[in-house]
Amino acid sequence: MSADDLHQALVAHYAPSTAQGGMVSVLLATESGKLDALALNDTNRLEIRVFGNAAHRHAVLVARLDNLGKGASGAAVQNLKLMLGL
Repeated sequence: MSADDLHQALVAHYAPSTAQGGMVSVLLATESGKLDALALNDTNRLEIRVFGNAAHRHAVLVARLDNLGKGASGAAVQNLKLMLGL
């Protein structure tokens, strides 16, 4: 299986989510091989990319997700409940 085969399998699997405006997108690998760490801030989206090296028969799947804000807000609510004795 090549990186392109893996990419196509992921596209087929997540097609219903993508078509319905879902939160999962399977995208092409970036030419530079770099991703912007802040691109998905304040979203509920997940991006999946497959980077491949055909010469070495390697593929790397990268998933980018922003969930830090959700975790921090959940911790803040827990701390508030503890402080209020709830």
